[in-house]
Amino acid sequence: MVVRREVERSLGRFRAGIWPVVQTALAATLAWSAAALILGHEQPFVASIAAVISVGAVAGQTLKRAAEWILGVAVGLAVADLIMLAIGTGPIQTGIIVGLAMSVALLIRGGIMFWTEAGVSALLVSNLDPTTYGVSPDRFLEALVGGGVALAVSATFPSNPSLRARQAARPVLEDLATALRDVAAALISGDLALAQGALSEARRVDAPVARLREEIEGGYQIARYAPPRMRHLDRLGYYAVAADQLDLAVRNTRVLARAAVTLVRDKGAAPVGLVEAILGLALAVEALAGYLEQPNHPIDVREFALEAAGEATAVLETSNDLETSALVAQIRSTATDLLQAAGMGSDEALEALGQASRLGSRA
Repeated sequence: MVVRREVERSLGRFRAGIWPVVQTALAATLAWSAAALILGHEQPFVASIAAVISVGAVAGQTLKRAAEWILGVAVGLAVADLIMLAIGTGPIQTGIIVGLAMSVALLIRGGIMFWTEAGVSALLVSNLDPTTYGVSPDRFLEALVGGGVALAVSATFPSNPSLRARQAARPVLEDLATALRDVAAALISGDLALAQGALSEARRVDAPVARLREEIEGGYQIARYAPPRMRHLDRLGYYAVAADQLDLAVRNTRVLARAAVTLVRDKGAAPVGLVEAILGLALAVEALAGYLEQPNHPIDVREFALEAAGEATAVLETSNDLETSALVAQIRSTATDLLQAAGMGSDEALEALGQASRLGSRA
C-alpha cells in the first residue's frame, strides 16, 4: 500500500512537473536563437544557460523578484568574466570568483535571491575560457537575453496553477486521513505502538502543508501576471482557504493523536463512538479533495464532519473521564476546521457544530 501510494505520488509529480521541463527546453532554444539574432553571436550558450537557470526561478515569482533573479545571473556572469581575466581559473580561483561575485551583487542590492544567483552563475562559468569573449559585455548581455526569454516563456506558456495546487493538496489529505485512521485503529485495539505511530504520522503532515502553501502562493503569482491563467484565481481562492484550515486541522489531529496515546496507555481500548467519530473525520478529509475539485458541492465534507462531532459528543453521556473528554474536544475542533475548509464561515461552522452536538447528545 505504501509503495503504491509513493508510485502514484511520483506519477503525480511527473504530470505536474513535465510542463516546466517543456518550458525550460523551449526557453533554452529560444534564448540561443534570440541571442544569435539580436547580438550576432555564433554560439551564445551563455544565453541558454541563463534561460535554464531563470525559467524555473521566475515561475510563480512576482515580476520584481523575477527581475532580481535574472539580473543576479547577469551580474554573476559579468563579474566572473572580469575576475577570470585577472587571476585565471582553478579551484582556489573558483572560490574567489564566487565570493567576489556575491559580494559585488550584495553591494548592488541586498536581496538574497540576487546575490545567491550571482554566485551560482559565477560558479557555472568560472572554468570557461575567458579568452573566448575577452573583456566585453557579451556574456552580461547574453544573460539578460536568456533571462528575458525565460520570463517571456513563463508568462506566455505558464504552468497550470490549479493543477499545482491540486497535486500539492493530495499528499496533505492522504497523510492526514491515514493518521486519523491509524488513531482509530489504535483506539479499537488498545495498541499503544500503533497509537504512537499515528502520532508520528500526524507530525509528518507539516511538510506537505508547507509545500501546499508554497504552491498556492506561486499559483497566485502565475494567475495574476500570466493572462492565460487569470481564470484560475477563483479556484486558487478555495485552495488558499482550505490550506489555512488544513493547517489547523493537522495541528488538532496531532493533539488528538497525543490524547489517543494517553488514553490507550492509561485505559486500553476506547469507546466505539470515539472510534467511529475519528473515522468520520477521515472520511471528511477524503471528501475534501472532491470539494476542492467542485467547490459547489461541499455537502459530503460537512455531513461527515458534523456526524463525527455528534458521535463524539454522545460518548460523553456514558464516559466523561479526562482522557475521553480530551479526545472529544479535539474531534470537535478538527471537525470545525474541516467545516471551514469546506467553505463555512466561523460562526456558521460553530452553530452547525452546536446543533450536531445537541442531536448527538439526544441519540
